[in-house]
Amino acid sequence: MAYCYRMLGSVHEAEDLTQETMLRAWKTRDRYDPERASVRTWLYRIATNVCLTALESRARRPLPSGLGAPSDDPGAPLAARTDIPWLEPFPDGRFDAEARADLRLAWVAAVQLLPARQRAVLVLREVLEFSAAEVAAQLDTTVPAVNSALQRARATLAGAAGEPAAVREPDDPETREVIRRYVRAFEAADVPALVRLLAHDAVLEMPPVPLWYRGREDYGRFIDRVFAMRGTGWAMRTLTANGQPALAAYAPDPQDGLSLHTLQVFTVVDGLVARNVVFTDPGVLAAFGLSTRFREAAS
Repeated sequence: MAYCYRMLGSVHEAEDLTQETMLRAWKTRDRYDPERASVRTWLYRIATNVCLTALESRARRPLPSGLGAPSDDPGAPLAARTDIPWLEPFPDGRFDAEARADLRLAWVAAVQLLPARQRAVLVLREVLEFSAAEVAAQLDTTVPAVNSALQRARATLAGAAGEPAAVREPDDPETREVIRRYVRAFEAADVPALVRLLAHDAVLEMPPVPLWYRGREDYGRFIDRVFAMRGTGWAMRTLTANGQPALAAYAPDPQDGLSLHTLQVFTVVDGLVARNVVFTDPGVLAAFGLSTRFREAAS
């Protein structure tokens, strides 16, 4: 499942392709030869072929920051772009995924820049640690071709905007404290306190809205707009996504208390929030199995 997600950038598509992989393996089980490959190698070969076929007809999945320059207008229209296949977050809790750098949103977004076969080589070699010979067999190519593809993939990722090495895991005490203080500031609608938790060049982006902001000032001005639009008295629930700290945000609802509004995935560096990717798509929220009302989430 995690392999298909790294390749496609979509939890929903990854689930479908994982099922397709298992179905193909079952149908061809009589052709499996343990003397030629381990079961693990055989299954990943099937999964790779399934993913490569799927990618032939799919565009890459970006985040807003991968499409253009940041905005400096906190009042810009919040028009969703449903024609763009946005990168989706990975619900760690549903799939019992361990916290890994190669599941982080920034890493998966960067991988989307690669041609499909380079993606496969990179993930098979550097994440799953197959040998060059094993990958060559899985892709019906040569070891020199695999090594060349890996070199090109590394060069592309090195030139892409990624995360610094100082990113901490979500269970790191300093990270937990930063998120706790962020929750406290947001629930109190204390924008100055929230801004003090941000890195100088903090990024806020909100797929499926292509709009995004860079810097404490614009981040804070946009949060001011959020409270002006939706009111104060929000509540948050902590969780993780892509091995990163995350929050489910519940907004005031005039009809019925607090309703699920967004899933926010954080990057914390050196004790400050460096990035917040805010997801509003109902399909993304459903993938995390989140309660639609805060009283249900808290019970």
